[in-house]
Amino acid sequence: MDLDIASLVTQDGIASGAIYALMALGIVLVFNSTRVILVPFGDLVAYAALTLGYLQQHQRPGTIWLVAILAVAAFVTEAISLIRAKRMHSLGRAALAWLALPLAPVGLAYGLATQPLPWSAQIFLTVALVLPIGPLLYRVVFQPVADAPVLVLLMIATALHFVISGLALFGFGPEGLRTSSFMPADLDIGSFQLSGSMLVMLLATVALSLALFAFFQHTIAGKALRATAIHREGARLMGIRTKRAGALAFLLAGGIAAFAGILISPTTTIYYDTGLMVGLKGFVGASFGGFAGYPAAVAGALLIGVIESFSSFYASAFKDVIVFGAIIPIVMWRWMAVEQGRHMDEEPEE
Repeated sequence: MDLDIASLVTQDGIASGAIYALMALGIVLVFNSTRVILVPFGDLVAYAALTLGYLQQHQRPGTIWLVAILAVAAFVTEAISLIRAKRMHSLGRAALAWLALPLAPVGLAYGLATQPLPWSAQIFLTVALVLPIGPLLYRVVFQPVADAPVLVLLMIATALHFVISGLALFGFGPEGLRTSSFMPADLDIGSFQLSGSMLVMLLATVALSLALFAFFQHTIAGKALRATAIHREGARLMGIRTKRAGALAFLLAGGIAAFAGILISPTTTIYYDTGLMVGLKGFVGASFGGFAGYPAAVAGALLIGVIESFSSFYASAFKDVIVFGAIIPIVMWRWMAVEQGRHMDEEPEE
């Protein structure tokens, strides 16, 4: 491999790593706030890409049916909870939050999807449709078992992935889609050519990483999310609305998934089940930071992208084995760091 080929392979790896970094950011965000390892996060990314593809083909995306079903289920669940708590006066607010707001983009997409739309309208409708899926899933699936152990939440999230991917097969079919490119043209820097799509992905990843870091470190809502994840009952006693905090975390994750799906759609053919593999690679990147640090998660995801790219060049048949095998040294390194810190804390003072 000469220098030119190495630079091209590295560039391709960084572009893939930027997408995995967005996956890692969403997974870390949800885990830090709710202790849920959101296995179907990649499925939300696939939904966004497929939704945009259907809008470009002037067809109604299957996302509208998923959102409609989840909205009705979320409202019914919330209504039953309010009636049991004898808070019937809050039913109107629940209908607005869990039924009217999610169904508004569904109505828009149902009426406008068959019409030729400009790029801005297509992107707006895609984000508007995918954004409410996160909080709706939280209300229907995770909020009733929010105090369950992490392992139980992981099992529920894994089962939820198969449900969502199955609905994607029903709503979009088995054929893959790739949207037309809206990325800027490649940039020539001397003898080096920089992909415009890679530049956009990197800038989006860095911007989201910095925004999430600032959100959790310097805002009341972000600190409330962190407190909810650390000790849910203690946060509740301190006046934090833990249910609202969890819904907010899933809402932010839905936004990240929507933008990630839009960014990846012109460069990769997306199928109904593509999200699992992409999400798992984001999970490997998130494990690099111990599901705690956003910069470390981004760095780990970029490293995973480069490893995958070079593995595809040298041993394409084993690239997934190599990528997922990378989690073993990462876990060992994190475990040794934790053990070293524990031993230092246990050393007696002289």
